[in-house]
Amino acid sequence: MITWTQLRADDVPAWTDLTNLLARVDQTDEFYDADDLAEELTEHGFTPEQDSWALWEGEQLVGYGQARFRESHDGQAQLHLGGGIHPDFRRRGLGTALMDRMEARGVELARDRLPGAPAVWAVSGGVEGASVRPMLERRGYAVVRYWNEMKRFVTSEEVAVPDVGAVLVSPTEEHQEATRLAHNEAFRDHWGSGPKSAEAWADTWTARSNRMPISTLAVDDLGQVLAYVMVAQWVPEEAYITLVGTVPAARGRGLAHAALLRTVGLARGYDYVALDVDSASPTGATRLYEKAGFTLSKVTCSYHREVPIG
Repeated sequence: MITWTQLRADDVPAWTDLTNLLARVDQTDEFYDADDLAEELTEHGFTPEQDSWALWEGEQLVGYGQARFRESHDGQAQLHLGGGIHPDFRRRGLGTALMDRMEARGVELARDRLPGAPAVWAVSGGVEGASVRPMLERRGYAVVRYWNEMKRFVTSEEVAVPDVGAVLVSPTEEHQEATRLAHNEAFRDHWGSGPKSAEAWADTWTARSNRMPISTLAVDDLGQVLAYVMVAQWVPEEAYITLVGTVPAARGRGLAHAALLRTVGLARGYDYVALDVDSASPTGATRLYEKAGFTLSKVTCSYHREVPIG
């Protein structure tokens, strides 16, 4: 007998165990500590009572889901759906039932927050062969983007950072708003991205996973952020680059390349530095990372389906 509830603070230990099991079974390698998942329940714009689901058999958490709303720069409502079902409880219709509920909530979010706008449901398709892909395709989803995960292993060799026409520094509290503005400008022409409000950016900036000492900003004489490399850590051996960007007016000056190399040089104590990049990035980001010594480790994809909002 499956009982449906919402994710609550008391559920975080069981949620962490299930999330990390799925990371191994589904080869996502997306491992999280309990404190990291607890933060997700407090994000601006996310209401666990309405936007999350927990599936229980007795006292065992066997599935969970979350729905989040984002607006893209071109005015599209994006309903990001995520979650998973315990491997021992698959092929029982639970994934289908969970998707039904998440999609319905996504429609409500789109109507409430961006009425009349075109909308899509968005779901990660994982790696090639992931069990979620056939289910998504049966529901009318299609692959819309591929993502390259890239890594550079950390060695004892010194990392040479080229001189550029900006000061390279690690972010501090004073840089929070300047970096938000730079990010919104840098990602204006990136597929699927949208503007970050001050509240949403605060969630990003203050997350416990952030590693500001090894992150890098390229700042001009006026204190404006021209380029940035933001780093987080979820597993001990990995420094994960969450965001890389350069404002359009400063592109072509090698700022992101220099910032990347500075960050790699600061990542002593980690086994490797990793990131994900849009394989069709308009700024040729994959080449940027290859130039900085990163190599391809795996490929994942995103699925979308248009929301029939009447």
